[in-house]
Amino acid sequence: MPKWVIIQNLISTKLEVGMKASLIFCIIAMACMLIFTGCSQKQATPTMQDPQTQTTQADDPSKRVQTQQPISDKDKLPKETITERQQQPLQREDIRGTIRELETKIKDIYFGFDRYDIDEKAKPMLKMAADILSSNRKIKVIIEGHCDERGTREYNLGLGERRANAVKEFLVSLGIPSKRIDTVSYGKEKPQCTEKTEECWAKNRRAHFVFVEELQ
Repeated sequence: MPKWVIIQNLISTKLEVGMKASLIFCIIAMACMLIFTGCSQKQATPTMQDPQTQTTQADDPSKRVQTQQPISDKDKLPKETITERQQQPLQREDIRGTIRELETKIKDIYFGFDRYDIDEKAKPMLKMAADILSSNRKIKVIIEGHCDERGTREYNLGLGERRANAVKEFLVSLGIPSKRIDTVSYGKEKPQCTEKTEECWAKNRRAHFVFVEELQ
């Protein structure tokens, strides 16, 4: 075989080997590029949201995270308590109600002519008064002694005083402290009836009760 043919064959063989190597290198390079491109896409950071969209979401109350703030002692509602000032009007109203009850139930008691002793008819009324006063220690009583128009002014003032004191002593015997009972005599100065008859005079010979709140 001629030498130039041999040389030509060698050159052709080298060219084919070189081309194949180049092709393999190109394929490997393209594969590497595809691999790195895929990894980059997976690791890419998310795109930033539009500022207007973020503002809208932030302003939307339904998208806010609701957190329960702890309630401090200052924010707690105070317990409803009744102070001393609030109790006093309530107590006074109860006292006034009891006084009205006493004024309705306890009537005057009456005496015989020129007498100041407590008769049997008057005792049930005085016992009722003592029972109510015993259960209501904030109430005191003023006993007024009255007489009819016969006799002098000085004599009737003394007789009225004796009548008031007789009622006081009877209430004290039933357990009412004497300091809760005051007495006063009006004699014939405040008659309940002004006719000059025995029936009218009998109405004026009496002890009248005035119930008041006891001041501390």
